[in-house]
Amino acid sequence: MAISVLHINALFVRLLPKLELGKLRFPLWLQRGLATLGLLAISPLLLLTALAIRIESPGAVIYTQIRVGVNGRRFRIYKFRSMRCPNDPKYPPAEALQSDREGICQKMYRDPRITRVGAIIRKLSIDELPQLFNVVLGDMALIGPRPALEREVAQYQMRAMERLDAMPGLTGLWQVSGRADTTFDEQIDLDLRYVRGQSLWLDMKILCLTVPAVLFGKGAY
Repeated sequence: MAISVLHINALFVRLLPKLELGKLRFPLWLQRGLATLGLLAISPLLLLTALAIRIESPGAVIYTQIRVGVNGRRFRIYKFRSMRCPNDPKYPPAEALQSDREGICQKMYRDPRITRVGAIIRKLSIDELPQLFNVVLGDMALIGPRPALEREVAQYQMRAMERLDAMPGLTGLWQVSGRADTTFDEQIDLDLRYVRGQSLWLDMKILCLTVPAVLFGKGAY
């Protein structure tokens, strides 16, 4: 007897509660495997980006920085360099720079240190792609709160410390909810919402929302 689409849908609806997607997690070993495949797939883009950075301005192609991960563990994060090197004569002195945002997380919407290539790769989030190496190394996950700077964590109130209960991610709930256009308090609210409600379903939703967030570049500076 032929099985109709309606029969298949009805069967799926009956099985869905038993799958309990809300109680499952996206296994870290699977995320590390996907990150490895992703690095192989986008290797031409990584090479072209590195070449463009090197041609435009002198200095290292990859920028590293110490960030704070799960349970306060420090690790070195990898990014494509999007700014001029400090020894570049066009690099403005630190005292001449001022954040456009109040609060712990500092941000300049028209940062004069950013190169032309840097502005493009920031807008498209290409500068973050080397963090797939962090996922492979086990420092980060594909989805989670963004890893904070040490000086930011040093200023956290008790409530904000809860965001360190989850593995930091390449993308997360606040990245698909406005990114730099959100305030620090809004970022904490979104991160805590993720930490307290982690599930396979939420991870899948964030991954799907990441694609349009990157393509439209909203909140990326």
